[in-house]
Amino acid sequence: MIAVIDYGAGNIHSVARALTKVGATFEITERPEKIADAEAIILPGVGAAADTMRGLRDSRVDDPVVTAIARGTPYLGICMGLQILFEKSEEDGGTPCLGVLPGTVTRFPNDLDVPHMGWNQVHQQTPSPLLHGVTQDANFYFVHSYFASPAIETQIITTTDYGLPFTSAVERDNLFATQFHPEKSGDIGLRIYANFVRIAGQQALPNFS
Repeated sequence: MIAVIDYGAGNIHSVARALTKVGATFEITERPEKIADAEAIILPGVGAAADTMRGLRDSRVDDPVVTAIARGTPYLGICMGLQILFEKSEEDGGTPCLGVLPGTVTRFPNDLDVPHMGWNQVHQQTPSPLLHGVTQDANFYFVHSYFASPAIETQIITTTDYGLPFTSAVERDNLFATQFHPEKSGDIGLRIYANFVRIAGQQALPNFS
């Protein structure tokens, strides 16, 4: 079972619809024991870093997520689910995050319109099972004002340009995360979810092979 973490994020039902379309077996849950026992974890997220971290702590799922990642459970983070993996975000005056990955999250420069919202190209930097069947420079949907700056460049699997090149997806062993929203990106976004379903050991529907 794939655990989709519910801590009050607004895009969780869009993620659930996407997973249903690719044939995943999943459960929306906020129970720490469900997350600890899951075969894989998806953490959707929209909004502010401080609110996200507060929601995870209040639901007591922050430590189970970190523990599950450390023991090898496949993890997919979406948008804020990527940003909170890092050590600290500049948002809300400085927010300590989960610290799973070294690096920080910073705001786009003031001379750019924020949030960065809409479709933009994703440039693949290195092969990844999450990107199987995704063409180079495919368009995905974004909505965010902050971006991650990983300390370890080899963990960056895609970049995107918005006034400057920024990290739009990362990978480390069993951990995958995207700044863009696959659930809002049509068929190409569904392929991202189908790929993660296979990473999680499940069988995606044949039209996503």
